Parts: sequence; structure tokens; C-alpha cells
Amino acid sequence: MRVITGAISHETSTFTPVATTWADYHDHFGYLRGAEVIERFRGTNTPTGGFIDGADTHGFTLIPTIFTAPHPSGPTPRDIFDAVLSELLEAIRAAGAIDGVLLELHGSMVAEGVDDGEGYILAAVRNLVGPTVPIVVQLDIHSSLSQAMVDQADVLIGRETYPEVDMAARGRECADVLVRILREGLRPTMALHRIPMIWGLNQVTAHPPMAEAIAELHRIEALPGVVCASIATGFRLADVPDMGSSVYVVTDNDQALAQRLADELGEWLFARRADWHYPFPTMTEALANAEAAGGFPAIFADWTDNAGGGAPADSTGMLRVMIEAGLQDACVLYIVDTEAIAQCHAAGVGARLTLDVGGKSSPLQGRPVRMDVEVVALSDGRFRYDGPMYAGMEGNMGLSAHIRQDGIHVLLVTQREQPFDTAFARTLGLDPRTMRYIGVKSAAHFRAGFEPWAGSIQLISEPSVHNFLTGELRYQRLGRMLYPIDAI
Repeated sequence: MRVITGAISHETSTFTPVATTWADYHDHFGYLRGAEVIERFRGTNTPTGGFIDGADTHGFTLIPTIFTAPHPSGPTPRDIFDAVLSELLEAIRAAGAIDGVLLELHGSMVAEGVDDGEGYILAAVRNLVGPTVPIVVQLDIHSSLSQAMVDQADVLIGRETYPEVDMAARGRECADVLVRILREGLRPTMALHRIPMIWGLNQVTAHPPMAEAIAELHRIEALPGVVCASIATGFRLADVPDMGSSVYVVTDNDQALAQRLADELGEWLFARRADWHYPFPTMTEALANAEAAGGFPAIFADWTDNAGGGAPADSTGMLRVMIEAGLQDACVLYIVDTEAIAQCHAAGVGARLTLDVGGKSSPLQGRPVRMDVEVVALSDGRFRYDGPMYAGMEGNMGLSAHIRQDGIHVLLVTQREQPFDTAFARTLGLDPRTMRYIGVKSAAHFRAGFEPWAGSIQLISEPSVHNFLTGELRYQRLGRMLYPIDAI
């Protein structure tokens, strides 16, 4: 049994000023070809790692093509999109006769002139391999599903955790389902229910009410005839017609059952639409709340400047409040500022200098903060993730610096990435566990590595290019009415 695998995975914000370039396609985990894919991802908590595990377990030949997963950013230029897709298709064509396809896609990719990146990719792959070769795809929980994606793939399987610690498990599930199709005669029938809703940030699956939604999902998956089912919370930062939440269900040769169950779960979720939203305090308000609660270390998560959603990650609201409050044992993870990093590297460890930190990408990110700092440590940015997210993978934050003003520590980085765990901070001599106040530019993924030892967690809202609370996100191209923008 010969199975193709490949990955073109990009979460696209149409509101960010951060452009997507060829360099971005080669950053993060790299632009990998052929055997490099297997070498890099074997034994890792990634969807492709799950594909590899499935191939080893079931004894089929996995034929790697390409892997590229740029950090979230703006729409991909059309020439880059076409070139990457062409390379994937050529590698599939060169493989000769194949029995199946396993793809790692995101579910919210946008390119210039292509609103539905995954639908476009899947249509191209389907046109190449023909109607009888099964295509099974692993998607992010933050997918905005299109009917084209459902029509072109045999099976779509979304992640069920947020933070997304089940990446390898879902990749392995894709491999298991593909084997059932090829060896056991499974005939997948898939149905989509598009919920008229933009999901809020109340979607951490370890806690209610999201835990109850996942329990309901698992109840449906356990029913006779059901192969798998997924909830997609959507990606709210893409102004495209298919943006929004959805449910998709796969059954064994029973389209009517798949549609009935997808509708049932979708309506159950929409009836609870207010539960998926909650208000966000400012950093000043959250700091007061944390002091009153008394649980330390207190973590403040600035979800509006989350690099994992495509934000520039150089907003200054959180840092400014920390300085004005005169906090001790406080840190910010991370601020993207290549200019300040260059000054730190030129000055060297131990130097004292004045820096204008952050606020350089857009006026919406706040003004730069003038700081008189000591350069505590410098780094080339290379490290290895502790996990559980991306456990076993090597990471690279680019040239980086640890600076300190009085009791406030800031990690400056080149690459836009949210803190999934404490591994990178420790390479710069900062152990966040020793801090009393920890600011992170992340919506939820930080929880995988931080929540087990946090005293309290506060999600905050500060000025940013992605702060929908300030009315900066002006949708123009949505394809349907969506709560809470519309009163439905």
C-alpha cells in the first residue's frame, strides 16, 4: 500500500500588516522535501508525526512530498501559492501509482485571489489523483470549512483539543481511517453543518463550557455507523466568505445520518452561542483582579497580539502597564523587535543602554516604550520544545535578547511565535516559574506548558491590529449572517 503525504499549512489573517514571503515558507519548521519530512517529524507531536506512526503500525509505505507551515501572517502572494502547490502536485505525479493521500492542511488559508486555500489545494490534488484514490486530511480546530473542502476530500478530521496537544493523535486517526478505507471497505460519507456564528475565545477544551461541547462530540462519534466527527471553531481574523464555525461528520455509507448528526450538533452549539464569548479586561483591570485573587504566578495573556493568529507581536500596552505599576519579578514573553535586538547584540551581554521597545509595526500596536535596560543574555534563538505541543521538535526564534529594567524582564525575538512552553525562555536564563507576573502574547496555546503551575490566568485586551473589541476589524466580505456581529 503506497500512500502520499504532504503539508501546506497556513493560518491567514486578512487584517494583519505582517506580509507573507518566501522566507516565511522556509522558516518555522523549514521547507522540507522527500525524506527530510520523515526525518524531521518521526516521533513528534505533530499531524505528520501521526501519519508516520500510522504507517509504521499498519505497514504501509509513506511517500513524503513537501512540508511547509509558515507562521500565521497575511495572505500568501499568488506566485508563491502557485509555486508551492505546483511542487506538491509534481511530487505526487512523480510518485507513480498510489493508493491514498494523507495531507496536513490548516483550514483557514487565504492567498491572493484564493479565498479558500484548502478547497483550491484539494481540488487540484483530486484532479490529479482521480476520483477513486481516497484523500484524508488533518485540519486545525480553527478551520473555516467550505463545501469545496468537503466535496474534494473523502475524510476531514479536525483536532479536538485547544491548546492543540492532540496533533499526533489526530494524524494517527487519519492514517487509521485511510487503512479502513483501503483494507476494510469503509465507504466514508461526509456532511457539513455551517453554524451562523463567530466563535469567541471561550474554547479551551479542558474547561467548561468547551469541555461539554467536546463531550457531546464524543457522544456522537460513539454512535453506530459514525466514523468520526469534528467541531471547527473557525478563524475570525479572515474576512472571507467561508469564515465561521462549523461541524462536520463522517459516517460509513450513510449520507443522511451524517447530515442529521452534523445538523444536530451544530444546532446544539448555536443554541449555546452566548456561552462561547466572555468579556476581556484591560491589563490594568486584570492586574487588579490578580492581586485581589492572590494566586501567583499570575499569567496575563494578550490574545489580541497573539503571533499564533498572525499579529505582529510588538504591541506595548501590557509592558507599559507593568512598568507604570513598578512590578517586580515580572516578564513579557515575547516582543518582536529586530531593531532593539540588533542594538543588544552590538552592545553585548552586561551592557546598559536605552531602547525604544516594540510598537514599530503599526500605530494600532501602541507607541514604543522607552526603557533603560541591562542586556542579560543573547541567543541565536535555537532550542527544543518541551511539549506537550510540538514535543521533540526543534524551534528557532531567530536572534533574540533578554533585557531587564529594574524588576521587569522582556524577551525580544525575531520570529513571531507564541510561548508554547518555557524551553526557549530558559535558554536565555529566564525561568518563568520564578516570576510573580508573566505576560504572554497568546490566546490559549500557552496553557499547555504554563497552566499546570500557574496561580491564576487572566486574558486581557490591549490595543492591537487584531482587537475586534475596538471596532478595528471591519468585515466586508462575509458570506452569511454571523452571531455576534448580527443579532441572530
